[in-house]
Amino acid sequence: MYTLESVMKELERKNPGEPEFIQAVGEVVESVLSVVNENPVYEKHRILERMTEPDRVYTFRVEWEDDEGNLQVNRGYRVQFNNAIGPYKGGLRFHSSVTLGTLKFLGFEQTLKNSLTTLPMGGGKGGSDFNPRGKSDSEILRFCRSFMTELQKYIGPETDVPAGDIGVGAREIGFLYGQYKRIRGENTGVLTGKGLGFGGSLVRPEATGYGTMYFAQAMLETHQDSLEGKRISLSGFGNVAWGAAMKATELGAKVVAISGPDGYIYDEEGVGTPEKWAFMQYLRSCNNDVVAPYAERFGAKFVAGKKPWEVPVDLAFPCAIQNELDLEDARTLVANGIKYVVETSNMGCTAEAAAYFIKQRIPYAPGKAANAGGVAVSGLEMSQNAMHLSWSAEEVDEKLKGIMGKIHQACITEGKEDDGYVNYVKGANIAGFKKVADTMVQLGY
Repeated sequence: MYTLESVMKELERKNPGEPEFIQAVGEVVESVLSVVNENPVYEKHRILERMTEPDRVYTFRVEWEDDEGNLQVNRGYRVQFNNAIGPYKGGLRFHSSVTLGTLKFLGFEQTLKNSLTTLPMGGGKGGSDFNPRGKSDSEILRFCRSFMTELQKYIGPETDVPAGDIGVGAREIGFLYGQYKRIRGENTGVLTGKGLGFGGSLVRPEATGYGTMYFAQAMLETHQDSLEGKRISLSGFGNVAWGAAMKATELGAKVVAISGPDGYIYDEEGVGTPEKWAFMQYLRSCNNDVVAPYAERFGAKFVAGKKPWEVPVDLAFPCAIQNELDLEDARTLVANGIKYVVETSNMGCTAEAAAYFIKQRIPYAPGKAANAGGVAVSGLEMSQNAMHLSWSAEEVDEKLKGIMGKIHQACITEGKEDDGYVNYVKGANIAGFKKVADTMVQLGY
């Protein structure tokens, strides 16, 4: 018989100095503990211990030359967490904050997220402490070539299929894929998020934002509500926020606040026109995530150095990075009448903030469920590559909507409580866990 205290004590002993990984695992263990204890097969096969330990971790040195001819050294990683239900699948993150603990947390979350999509994908994550910001295209190309020279030893279309993440967009994926082809001489679906000219999928850049809005739409319909006329705040200013703003507008909502590292903008008219979305993309293409220029361009209010959660809205979508919305933010949102919170970054809310939303009975969707649209369309890209065909944007969007609807239903099935409240955290964790656990048992893993 497992207890939360005993499980977490052993995890902390084995993973010192990795608070994000401990936080992510702790949330899941708390949700699934009763399921594990009620199923002797899970205990016999030590499923809990095995699912919280990566299959393997690769760490490697990445040497590259800057434009001045100086040799630079970064560290590269690939965490192959669990491949019970399919090839390892998960993004590459290039950012100075990247550590092994960060990638283990993301790989663990990815395993459950990919399970929820119903597509045959395992979980993994990778990246480097290299930061593309401020680097020239030539420097990024040289880094990507060096990084892929090592990474290509461990990946393949039926083994491990990386994608993009923070700091890894279409440019970086193109450079990485070019080096893979140069070394291996293959045209395969070994990476997703590729350009349309070499195997990419329509809707992939917008997929995470589109998917989170489809999940929100399903949440509201379950509560006899709709997105029509709702006010929304978003954090982040990249592809995810761009896709979310586009789909929210299409579904009848209005995005009134959006943020970057310099603060947030308040746009009462809504971030809801092609011109505004194009400007967001332009700023992103310049490696410039600051939002002040948007306020200047469109006459919106700019609030420096603050987060958008102080703006009274109906729905809040943290879309930037882990633990970006804390307990104080949660209290502010609830005091201002928030109706729904949809976590769109991975573990975007601190544990305390998430617990507060649940205690206040605010419908709260965790990232592993609500932001699965990105990896879902990556999975669809893998299918298109395997079949050597390309689906239309309408076909991909329709498949994405169907997948998000199934994820939402799984959360309802496993998370609905006696008082009618849907604990989406519990529902997502149990549904994702059970599929992986049952497969591991069936395979004799």
